[in-house]
Formats: sequence, C-alpha cells, structure tokens
Amino acid sequence: MDLLSLRYFRVVARHEHISRAAAELRVAQPSLSRTIARLESDLGVPLFDRRGRTVRLNRFGAAFLRRVDRALTELDDARTELADAAGLEHGTVAVASETLLSLTEFLPAFRARYPDVELQLYQSTAARMARQLAAHEIDLCLASQEITGPAIRTVELFREPVLLAVPLTHPLAAHDSVPIESLAGEPIITTRVGYWQRTLTDHLFATAGLTPNITVEGDELAAVQYLVTVGLGIGLIPEMSLRSRAQTAVAWVRLDTPDSHRTLRIAWREDTYLSHAAQRFRDMLIESLTPGTNRNSRGDD
Repeated sequence: MDLLSLRYFRVVARHEHISRAAAELRVAQPSLSRTIARLESDLGVPLFDRRGRTVRLNRFGAAFLRRVDRALTELDDARTELADAAGLEHGTVAVASETLLSLTEFLPAFRARYPDVELQLYQSTAARMARQLAAHEIDLCLASQEITGPAIRTVELFREPVLLAVPLTHPLAAHDSVPIESLAGEPIITTRVGYWQRTLTDHLFATAGLTPNITVEGDELAAVQYLVTVGLGIGLIPEMSLRSRAQTAVAWVRLDTPDSHRTLRIAWREDTYLSHAAQRFRDMLIESLTPGTNRNSRGDD
C-alpha cells in the first residue's frame, strides 16, 4: 500500500467507474484496475462491487474512503503549510465560479499585487462546486446559490438586482419595468440546469404560474448578453453587466418582482489548511467586493 494507490482509490471511489477514473488520472485502465486489485489484496477485503467497468463502493470501501480522505487531506495540508513556512513557492489558488464574469474586474488587481501566484480557474455549477470542495479540488468558490456541506464557511459578498436584457428593437425595450407575465411565450436565452441564472428563471416563471419558453441554453452566463444582442431572444442578466467593459447593445428592463436579484457568496472549507496565497485571494476579494464593512458569514456544520 502506498500513497499513489490511495490517491487512485479515492478517484475511482468518486467516479465509481474505471474508465472515467483512468481518464482523469491519465493512466491505462488495466494499470488502474491492477492497482485497485493490489490494494484490496493488501487489505484482505473487496472495496468495490463490480459490474463491468462500473464499480460500486461497498461498505468496506466506504469505511476505508473516510479514513483515506482524512489521511490524504492531512498530508496535503501539511505539505502546503510547510511550503508556506519555508517560502519555497509563491502559491497556487484554485477557484471555481458559476461564471468568470464575477472575477473579471478583480483578477487584474490581484495579479498586479501578487504577480507570482498561479491561478487555476474552474467554471462549475453550485452542485459541482460543493463536490469540488468536498474532494479538496479547489480552495475557494463563488456562487449565487447555496453551497452547503460539512465545515463549509460562506461570506456574503454582495446582493444585486437581476435585470431583463432585450434587443434594442424589442417591444419590451420601451418599458422601464415589466411584470413576469409579459414574458409569456417570449424566447428565453439562459444557462443550463444547475446554474443560478436558470434556477432564477425557472423560479420567477413558476411564481407567476408560467413555464419559460427556453430556446437557447448554454454554460456561460456572459454569452447570454451577446445572444440577446443578435436577436435570438431575451434573458436575465445581473446588474454588474452594466459596468462591464464588454457591455453590448441591449436594452435593460427591470422586472416587477422582489425576487429578481442574486446574492454572491464566497465559500471554503474551514477544516482544510488554506495556503497563504488562497488566504490573500479570499481576503482581497472580500475587501474588494463587499460594500462597506458589513460582512455576514455563516458556517454549515
């Protein structure tokens, strides 16, 4: 039994599929299967129930995974802490967000202050971010939906209105505000299920007893505004887009509902060592995006 075997086991346990685990690890499937088989032989018990390339973690595997997670996390934290103390590296920060639009104004300022810090950016749904935090794949995440789990700490960054973007020639462009009912039957451009924009769209229509006529959906919120510009439909866009340097030619209309807003939060694990670089990123982001000095934090234990 060695560290590599334990890391391989953890990835296989997460995917419960040999092919997908091998692809992530960039190893051959037969080699990965042999590694898991040797680990099971060393332990004297099977860790998975097998059905072809699909495997299911059994009760022995689930118990072992809990211990392996703790052990590998402690080792990774120790390595990061020692590197910080010895000044051997300038650090790496892994950050996930539902849209990178939330970071576009902040990142140049952070890079100017800490030019040697390596940034790893991921675009993820809220559910995937929760899994990434649980698997220690990221240090921090930004989400406009709840991120919950053991030892998760969240800090509210800001709350802002969400506006309706329509083409300049659209009849709704002549209005300052409209009710949700006026959007019935309109072609809606939004993100896929799991992203905050889609969640809010579905919620607003449901409260009005309507179903949105979704004609275009994708993974990047920033693309919605451009698709509205070329006349493919209308969509919900956060107010911060009005300040974006990449602002496009659309008309902005407010919605007559108190629910048309989003709250952006930053989240991290309290039970995991954060590198100096990750701490600097978190603290600078909170200072940069939080209005005034009112910072509300909440832990979910």
